[in-house]
Amino acid sequence: MTEQQAIAYYHSLPRLSGAPTLDRMRALLAALGNPEQQFRAVHIAGTNGKGTVASLTASILQAAGYRTGLTISPFVLEFRERFQINGEMIPPQELAALTEEIRAAADTLAEPPVEFEAVTALAFLWFARQKCDIAVVEVGLGGRFDATNVLPPPLVSA
Repeated sequence: MTEQQAIAYYHSLPRLSGAPTLDRMRALLAALGNPEQQFRAVHIAGTNGKGTVASLTASILQAAGYRTGLTISPFVLEFRERFQINGEMIPPQELAALTEEIRAAADTLAEPPVEFEAVTALAFLWFARQKCDIAVVEVGLGGRFDATNVLPPPLVSA
């Protein structure tokens, strides 16, 4: 799989699916070994300024010496901006390789994930594999059923 094929896979997934629930997200993460449980998190929600607060928080944590993941939504210029560790975007080859794992896990589920669930799972899997000390996670649409709400209780929520 190439970087472009990986991106096409995520964009091929539905944006919404049926009644809101966290069941699909929990099932996908379980199939991937529950990567969300392998790092601490700062969870950022709100109407305006989430991306700025998330980016500033990640920069502060990195400056303090933590290996810091950052996931934001949406991207500004490039899809890979959504997934960063210490300010560096996910390499194209890692995006492709991890997407193959996400796709294989998704194919085992009774109901496929929606796009945001799959890209959030990608971020969590990458952060766990790269042994991030902490991840700054920006919510998607927000609300009780936002896919990021599967995180264990975060260190801080903003």
